[in-house]
Amino acid sequence: MQNLTMDSANASTNKDHDDTVAAALRDSTFHVKLILRGLLFGLLMQSRLMASDADGSAKPATITVVPRFFFTSEGKTGITGIDGSGLRYFDFSVSGQATWQPGPSFPDGRRVIFLSMEPRRDGPGRPFNEFYTQTPTHIWVHDLKDGSLNELCVRDRIAPFETPALLLSEDRLLVQVVKDQVGRIVSMRLDGSDPQDFTKAGEGLPYGFSLSPDGKRVAFHLAGGAGYQVMTSDVDGNNRTILASGPGHLYFGTSWSPKGDKVLYVDCQPGHDPGHDWADVCVANPDGAAHQVLTSGNAMWFAATYGPKEKHGGGSNLPAWTHAGKILFPHRSPEALVPWQYRAGQPDLDHFNRDFQPEQARGGVCLSCLDPDSGAITDLTEPKEGQWDFRSSESPDGKFIAFCRAATGESPAIWVMNADGSNAHLVTRGVDEKGADHPRWLP
Repeated sequence: MQNLTMDSANASTNKDHDDTVAAALRDSTFHVKLILRGLLFGLLMQSRLMASDADGSAKPATITVVPRFFFTSEGKTGITGIDGSGLRYFDFSVSGQATWQPGPSFPDGRRVIFLSMEPRRDGPGRPFNEFYTQTPTHIWVHDLKDGSLNELCVRDRIAPFETPALLLSEDRLLVQVVKDQVGRIVSMRLDGSDPQDFTKAGEGLPYGFSLSPDGKRVAFHLAGGAGYQVMTSDVDGNNRTILASGPGHLYFGTSWSPKGDKVLYVDCQPGHDPGHDWADVCVANPDGAAHQVLTSGNAMWFAATYGPKEKHGGGSNLPAWTHAGKILFPHRSPEALVPWQYRAGQPDLDHFNRDFQPEQARGGVCLSCLDPDSGAITDLTEPKEGQWDFRSSESPDGKFIAFCRAATGESPAIWVMNADGSNAHLVTRGVDEKGADHPRWLP
């Protein structure tokens, strides 16, 4: 058992596992870059953290009334209140672990799943595609109240590279398993016993998981021979229903509406947009009926890319539900053009495949709220030239929205505003102001 050590610092951002946006299929196995993209989706959560403003000594967090959230920076996980109080980052002091990322949280609000990775096995003379997924990973549960840290999924270990995808219940977890460069999803008990295939090796790599409010159905997208399809299934992977599929469309990411009557996802058309910069917002009924494209003209910023020339970052954006059944999404200005331009037709040598051309950038992205019934769109942040707002999520009480904001050619910072868009304020720019990303509320 390990105890949590919370060291004082400006909070941070981790771009290592989400720099890859493009994905490809080869010989019925899946390019490792696709697995990288899925890794971050398996770790997404929206929650609020309650912790003390105590000094950086090694002791459990205590409860306060300040809404807080996780975020990532420079390979670490940070904690902060919406007013910037109690800014800390985790140091679990586990030997041999190079990076840590938060994963799903339990309904009790005190236990959180973490993923750690040992030093990467790829590098000079060791190609990324072959060696990255030889990197051993470890899945843990951390108790925010008593500070304990215990490793999960250690029995019946299938492969060195395993990452959490979705918490199904108090005792069962979907885990992404990559063996011999082929990925699949396995359902297992928290200790790793009773492994059962959710998908089979070679049929495609599912990610972008979400659990229905009643806990009976799972939504996800499957990247396979038929392209990117959005579907629902039972929690064991059976009884699948396709919600969206079609040539020329990349349907991606899922989340259930608060009532469980709609599934939210996006539609990108890579034939016209090989860099996956833009997409439209879609919903469908869980039974596959009433697929609707709610926006037009590729209105959403999909492949977030940011940062200066020497320190780029990125990762896919997803729309998010509000408690009132509206949809938050990063809304591009007409004719917006990102500073990091995709190298169409060029070999991907750095798992990013973009050239920094800030002089060609134009427009920006604001955060908007979409009514799925009327189609009305309300801007919550002001559209500004050279300002890119993204990764918005509403707090569990529905009062606040956390989001990232980056100026053209700069790393993002994390901001918080009221749910109606008022009182937007900067919370953190990360460790040494190097950038902060992926804000995640705890329940």
